[in-house]
Amino acid sequence: MQAKTTFSSSSLPSDLSEKAKFSLWQEIHNDQIWSVEYRIGERAPFHAEIEAFAVGELVVGQMAGTIKQANRQSKNIASDGRDGYLLLVNKSGSELRGGQVGREYGIGLGEAALVSAAEPLKMFGNDENKWMNLVIPEPVLARSFAAVNDMLAKPISADNEALNLLIRYCRLLEAGPLLNSADVIEHATGTIIDLIGLATGAKGGATELAGTRGLRAARLAAILDRIKLGFTNPRISAQSIAESMGLSARYVHDLLAETGLGFSERVLEFRLQMARRMLVGGQYRHLLVSEIALAAGFGDISYFNRSFRRRFGAPPNALR
Repeated sequence: MQAKTTFSSSSLPSDLSEKAKFSLWQEIHNDQIWSVEYRIGERAPFHAEIEAFAVGELVVGQMAGTIKQANRQSKNIASDGRDGYLLLVNKSGSELRGGQVGREYGIGLGEAALVSAAEPLKMFGNDENKWMNLVIPEPVLARSFAAVNDMLAKPISADNEALNLLIRYCRLLEAGPLLNSADVIEHATGTIIDLIGLATGAKGGATELAGTRGLRAARLAAILDRIKLGFTNPRISAQSIAESMGLSARYVHDLLAETGLGFSERVLEFRLQMARRMLVGGQYRHLLVSEIALAAGFGDISYFNRSFRRRFGAPPNALR
């Protein structure tokens, strides 16, 4: 069986009050897993259990207990810097409701929704809830599918064939022996990613990333890595990346165009996300908004202000 990590409220000191036990559980969770503000139901004593196992870079987990509400706000995102994606599958009889990127969702038993740890998120249900979590690092989905963020907070029906196959496949991995072979792990993670793409609609037709295998895919992955590492440089360009890889700028633009997001759009999104994290992060309080803009790679403060308002719906100084 796959090696599991378990985090349970039952392992906390039994002499603690319910309030103190929940507070300690929340503190450990935020420190060791990811930063979320939870609320609990009042009709039953507090209890919460998280089980998880890894498949390569991915994590398959389950959470159950009297967690009634979960909120991840800008300050939580800035606190831990997590930017992965989560596929939430409701395993309880009551509906889980939530919202992200301006969309509201409701998922019943066996239904699912893809959400991002890099965007503010809310979720709430009844006093007792249970859900499955599939955690995928941001670069893995970002380089596998075009415009994956367009799929956020969209309910996936319980009769979705790919979702059902994905759930059964994860159960098979959980019940089987620990995976050790690099080739087998790569195959397993690839299968999970493909099924997530099919279930969410990110894979298939015009939205699927063209050429996900071979040299073309390897070059695209390298281009995306260079953008992520160098976006704060005001002089970064498709031409400079192309020259560093021995490619033409047109080839770089063509590869990025196949993902649905061009060079300028990707650089802008990285810069805006970094600026937002710095604006809400306490360690940057001493910096002016203009200094944060420059640190994120913006050379034009007016352009930064316009872009920030258009992306997040508020001016940068509203986050201070």
